[in-house]
Amino acid sequence: MSQSEFVKISKSGNFIFDGKTYYYVGTNFWYGPILGSKGRGGNRARLNEELDTLHALGLNNLRIAIGADGNNDVLTRIKPTLQTEPGVYNDTILDGLDYLLVQMRKRKMKAVLYLNNAWEWTGGYSQYLAWVKHETPPVPAKDGWPAYMSYVKQYVFNDSAKALFNKHVIFILNRTNRYSKIKYVDDPTIMSWQISNEPRCFSEEGKRPFKVWLRSVSSLIKSIDNNHLVTTGSEGSWGCENDMQLFTDIHADPNIDYLTMHLWPYNWSWVNKTTLQSNLQLAEKNTKKYVEEHILVARQLHKPVVMEEYGYPRDGFSFSKQSTTLARDEYYKFVYDMLITSKKQRDNFAGCNFWGWGGFAQPKHTFWQWGDDYCGDPAQEEQGLNSVFSSDISTLNIIRDASKRLN
Repeated sequence: MSQSEFVKISKSGNFIFDGKTYYYVGTNFWYGPILGSKGRGGNRARLNEELDTLHALGLNNLRIAIGADGNNDVLTRIKPTLQTEPGVYNDTILDGLDYLLVQMRKRKMKAVLYLNNAWEWTGGYSQYLAWVKHETPPVPAKDGWPAYMSYVKQYVFNDSAKALFNKHVIFILNRTNRYSKIKYVDDPTIMSWQISNEPRCFSEEGKRPFKVWLRSVSSLIKSIDNNHLVTTGSEGSWGCENDMQLFTDIHADPNIDYLTMHLWPYNWSWVNKTTLQSNLQLAEKNTKKYVEEHILVARQLHKPVVMEEYGYPRDGFSFSKQSTTLARDEYYKFVYDMLITSKKQRDNFAGCNFWGWGGFAQPKHTFWQWGDDYCGDPAQEEQGLNSVFSSDISTLNIIRDASKRLN
């Protein structure tokens, strides 16, 4: 493959693709490999329709979960899982990932693939700990968030759990796509490998081993694959115990190619269920401050920064596809305006992926159940909470307009 087909980083700290600076609007499409599979949950006709729709909107950068870990009977975990036991894989999901990457390549799309997760909905931290400790991990929906976070803070200290994850990294990176016959390490459809979705240390004492762990994994990835970018998947300072120096330190590693941040005005209590519209300006003000703080670090490190997750609930905190999205639309436009301004100034804020794409899904229950359509909201969240559906015309118009303005 020509090196120009891969996304790279310039000396000035910008993404470079095909000889030009690369700024993008994208989305989160975590369930893509499941839709692409031939097994339970698979629906290739829908997958191709979703990809065509995303491409037409200019959403050509998709952030995707490689797959979930553990049993299929865990409450709030996405199903079917990929790694059913340590080193034992559900081949239909791997086949689905292969198919997804081939279809994305046809449409000239880029994939950001994350390998782990600090949260329970794909297994991740809690599942690796459970495997090595031979126990059942707490689940937030049943046992509460304090119990869960007290459990997963052990991850960065547990060498056996981290060793299992390393084996998973090695396995995935050494895969060859069965459809294209292209090795993953040689596939320019992949923009970057992401160590984890929202990695955290979950404690003050975990900061140092957290840094060591991220440094170790990024080095492992680069030792196998020197074609692709590597990043952390961090929420920013919010995911670093509100320690901006920790955020700076983990992204200063030469094996980490760019910075990431997430923005969640509702989750972070900038707005609540009844103030989605009335406190929108406060959410925007706090968003601007948060983004600018992280851009400063990106400039200091001469690397791009991406807002790879952000979401805003529907009006009235409704989950219905028929409800309006006036506040969300305004928030999205605010984010896109910041990105477009950054491109005009050739600044380091280089991309954003909203959470998440619901597309043609028709949710049947408030919380996902086997047999329901997959949408942007994982199993632990209300279906329709943050999803953008193909019927959300006003939102799609803002997305399409932002893509045209950016390009």
